[in-house]
Amino acid sequence: MIGVEKGASEEEIKKAFRKQAKKYHPDLNPGDKEAEAKFKEVNEAYEVLSDKDKRARYDRFGFAGVDPNYGAGASPYGAGNPFGQDIDLGDIFNSFFGGFGGGRSPRNQNAPRRGSDVEATVTITFEEAAKGCKKEVTYQNVERCSECSGTGASKGTQMKPCSNCNGTGQTTVQKRTPFGVVQTTQACEKCRGKGKIIEKPCPKCSGQGRIRSSKTISVTIPAGISQDQILNIGGHGNSGYNNGPAGDLHVYINVKKHDIFERKGDDVWCEIPLTFSQAALGHEVIVPTLDGKVSYKVHPGTQPGDIFKLKEKGIQHLNSRGRGDQYVRVTIEVPKNLTEEQKKALNHFDELCSQSNYSKRSSFFEKIKNIFKD
Repeated sequence: MIGVEKGASEEEIKKAFRKQAKKYHPDLNPGDKEAEAKFKEVNEAYEVLSDKDKRARYDRFGFAGVDPNYGAGASPYGAGNPFGQDIDLGDIFNSFFGGFGGGRSPRNQNAPRRGSDVEATVTITFEEAAKGCKKEVTYQNVERCSECSGTGASKGTQMKPCSNCNGTGQTTVQKRTPFGVVQTTQACEKCRGKGKIIEKPCPKCSGQGRIRSSKTISVTIPAGISQDQILNIGGHGNSGYNNGPAGDLHVYINVKKHDIFERKGDDVWCEIPLTFSQAALGHEVIVPTLDGKVSYKVHPGTQPGDIFKLKEKGIQHLNSRGRGDQYVRVTIEVPKNLTEEQKKALNHFDELCSQSNYSKRSSFFEKIKNIFKD
């Protein structure tokens, strides 16, 4: 229920419509026929509320002003359903206005209903995300009580028909409106629409028919999964009502950060430090990968920030063939704490070098000369 007042502004109605439409949108509720039907009903209701004439009748007379079946057949639209389909306008306007006007067809509380979804989080390593794994996931859910098989009644006893509604689960209320006497049906308050009363509740579930429990299942994590992705495990959520199907378990994936590797899409990145001489002369280095260590020949004259690629050494593409690549960025470590002998050697080396050994340095100083010609 949104709880918007009957005299709400157009902007408030629009905001309420967007909220309800988002809640029941088919894209957010794939395969949920009930949500799909609600989405259609919400759109139909908005067509009425966005029409000034129809809205004025609703504000003046309530639901009776827009329902073609109220007033002993009298209808502001004439005969027939203005929407061209059999929908429950009472339920629609209840969802928008928090109960104004009253519904004509309360939901059957004895009909099978799907259980709600539950959530859990599992933490895996970088390597497990890349290659896939199996994990034990423990979570809390609501299950049908095994003692009473979900009836809520103590074993050996039965539920009795409600004396207030004679077992129908519904009561009838008459109201006088400008269109005549209106008869509406609502859920029985005593049995909450079930039509039956539990005289001796089940001691295990206190008459609820369901109990909360802790459950552990084995979940297969596919190779290539990434941070914050969600695995949907069907039928492992909260149990349904009246033998309805159980909801789903949503497993949120949390991937630990790696000390060396960084993920970008399905590619893996890392840095490897080289000494000045290794970069200048070229060197065969050992590079860590997800598959173990590999040898790579760094070419002479390698510069800081240079990147080389190891093809298909990255992460498995999720639910498909092939892998990403691994990119290795080179860093040059400048030596510290030099001895006098080391300093003399470096100075001697520097004296032996010319501008031709430093292309970037030569280019830089040439640009300075052009800037400061004066």
